[in-house]
Amino acid sequence: MLREKCDIGIIGAMDAEIERILASLSGVREDTVGSFKFYIGDYASKHICLVRCGIGKVFASICTQTMILAYAPSLIVNTGVGGALKAGLNPCDIVVAKSLVQHDMDTSPLGDPKGLVSGINKIFFGADHRACEILEHEAHRLGYTLRLGIIATGDRFIASAEDKNSIVSTFDADCCEMEGCAVAQTAFVGRTPFAVIRAISDTADGSSSMDYASFLPIAAERSAMLTLALVKDY
Repeated sequence: MLREKCDIGIIGAMDAEIERILASLSGVREDTVGSFKFYIGDYASKHICLVRCGIGKVFASICTQTMILAYAPSLIVNTGVGGALKAGLNPCDIVVAKSLVQHDMDTSPLGDPKGLVSGINKIFFGADHRACEILEHEAHRLGYTLRLGIIATGDRFIASAEDKNSIVSTFDADCCEMEGCAVAQTAFVGRTPFAVIRAISDTADGSSSMDYASFLPIAAERSAMLTLALVKDY
């Protein structure tokens, strides 16, 4: 199924999360694979495949697998926005995943720890160390506040203090969102290094819907700019 070898694959859930990156690519052409429209182009001497996967874990996983089979990238980067779980994270700050977990994966009634993915028996999926180091360096250069931490993924928009506190107490997570660990698990199974970047768009509590609308454009722009910096240096 390999169509064309790309150096780096970039996945965002929404148009707002990929439009800045798309505008930065040169020689762009479109390539439809299944239900996904991939944008193939170049940036900083790297051959890139860029795609909007859609919201949620299933879309993210299908898209990641399609990308691996069709373009065999050496690194997959999932870029976008997320909600702050821990104190000290403000809108437009950056969380880069050192590891990711699915907060809504729960077979604990069978005696498993919460978050365990059966079959591969993993709770946390560790991101590519080199990519994390580059992202930390580039965030400092760009003047962004960055935290290297744990990102928790689930098919729910977290918008209450109760849910927020539960995720933190169970997984010690810094940020929540809806695609990252699905990308991570699929990349892990596909033996492809990955990185996940989230700019904070809301505080994942009672004010989150208002925060999200206000900060989404700025947060998405920051995540995109940091993604491009990673592409350049990786």
